[in-house]
Amino acid sequence: MAMCSILNADDIKKALDAFAAADSFNHKKFFELVGLKAKSADEVKKVFLVLDADNSGFIEEEELKFVLKGFAQNGRDLTDKETNAFLRAADKDGDGKIGIDEFAALVKE
Repeated sequence: MAMCSILNADDIKKALDAFAAADSFNHKKFFELVGLKAKSADEVKKVFLVLDADNSGFIEEEELKFVLKGFAQNGRDLTDKETNAFLRAADKDGDGKIGIDEFAALVKE
C-alpha cells in the first residue's frame, strides 16, 4: 500500500521538505505536518504496516533509518543520531524495536 493512499501527497512533500537537512528530523513535528496525528487508529496502523518493511510486526532500527523513504521514495535516510533519538522516544519497553502500540502512542503524543 502506498503512503499517498493514506495521507495527502502535498502534506507528505511539505513534511519531507521541512526535514530535508541532516539532523533536523523531529518526529512530533513530522507526524503533525504529514497529517498522521489527525488520522484514526486504523489509518495509523496502516502507516505502521507500510514502514514495517520486513513484516515482522515491529519497526527495527534498520527500518527506522529509512522511515522517510517509506513516505516517499525521494525521502532521505535518517542520520544515526536521528535514528537513535527516534528509537529512544518510541521504544517504551526497551526491546530495541517499535511495536504498533508504541508507534501509535508516539504519533498521538
